[in-house]
Amino acid sequence: MILLKNSTYINPENFEFINSDIFVEEGISGKIHFVNSDFVIPENTKVIDIKGKFVTKSFAVGHHHVYSALARGMGNPKKNPQNFYEILKYIWWTLDKSLDKNSIEASALVTAIATAKAGSTFVIDHHASPNFIKGSLDIIAKAFERVGVSHLLCYEITDRDGIKKAEEGLDESENYIKNNQSLIGLHASFTVSDSTMKKAADLMQKYNSGFHIHVAEDRYDQEHSIINYGKRVVERLNDYGVLNSSKTILGHCLHLSENEKSILKNSNSWIVQNTESNLNNNVGYFNSRGLSNNIMLGTDGMHSDMLRSAQNAFYVGQGFDNIDFVSAYERFRNVHKYIKENNFTGDSDNNLVILDYQTPTPLNSDNFLGHFIFGLNSSNVQHVISDGKLIVENRKMTTVDEDEIFSFAQENAKILWQKMKKITNK
Repeated sequence: MILLKNSTYINPENFEFINSDIFVEEGISGKIHFVNSDFVIPENTKVIDIKGKFVTKSFAVGHHHVYSALARGMGNPKKNPQNFYEILKYIWWTLDKSLDKNSIEASALVTAIATAKAGSTFVIDHHASPNFIKGSLDIIAKAFERVGVSHLLCYEITDRDGIKKAEEGLDESENYIKNNQSLIGLHASFTVSDSTMKKAADLMQKYNSGFHIHVAEDRYDQEHSIINYGKRVVERLNDYGVLNSSKTILGHCLHLSENEKSILKNSNSWIVQNTESNLNNNVGYFNSRGLSNNIMLGTDGMHSDMLRSAQNAFYVGQGFDNIDFVSAYERFRNVHKYIKENNFTGDSDNNLVILDYQTPTPLNSDNFLGHFIFGLNSSNVQHVISDGKLIVENRKMTTVDEDEIFSFAQENAKILWQKMKKITNK
């Protein structure tokens, strides 16, 4: 239990500023209480004075890739990629094939730490490790829980490594979802056959879940679908009924026809925007015109900073999208709406971020969005409370030894990079 004294609370929905001590309950469904003279503070409550700081709902990541965490600084690929497909083949599919138990654990631990220290207490992740599939999601889940970050995981089912690996992906998905909140993950339409797509859709229906899949990230995805299935990607997914689920998450959605946009607008599915990844891969720009407001933001494994994602979605969108202060913030917060509407746990009111934000100009309800776009950044995150527990205090993790974990990660990054050199790209 925590008491935040002298707090200035910013309501995440209407930006109302409330000056009050706040009592934070502990637990997966914990609440917060604005303390009045009648409120009795329980014994053994940890008191944190946050005078001059701001407290609000913590953040959440709508689309992440734990598996990419050890990529930073790795050597050049065997071939310089000439297009998006080759970027996948020579970089990411080489990396994910090289992952083992230790490198998956290290990746998950450093990702959870990074998200927490950037203010996020919930992560939706899309994982791939073709040569270590069985048990991979449990490794990630345990690492996240050790750090104190809630999660919604899935394994990336794909036929790109053969039918046997696709079956192993389906098995891992079912074994995990039996006991955990989870989604049915697929890589992308162009690496998933009709047979595997049908099995994944059946699994989704069996467990009342949703798909988590990359959609039209590059034109290649659409071209492949038209040539091989006689329809575009969204039309193909729609034929399997996966867009009916409000749990379904479609990553990217850059290259859509008007008919596809119409299908999505009238569906229950969600789109997750990943601006910086799209820039990095030179695949195009997100455009929300013709779509519903079911749009949230992710990082696509580029980093773990959701403030950065929101601000760059706004900046880049000035030339390519219909986005303003309000819609940028809505996309930033829509992940909470997604979590709540689908009854996933781990994102209750007792997930908070305390911001040490010294501003040279007034900050109030009327101009909060201006500060959100042009002022706030992850360096302002001082404390983070997850499910009522203080997991970041004065910018340091309280739940794990950061030095120990980063030493473990660096050791396994070296091993991973050596293994990548031995991968044969067919």
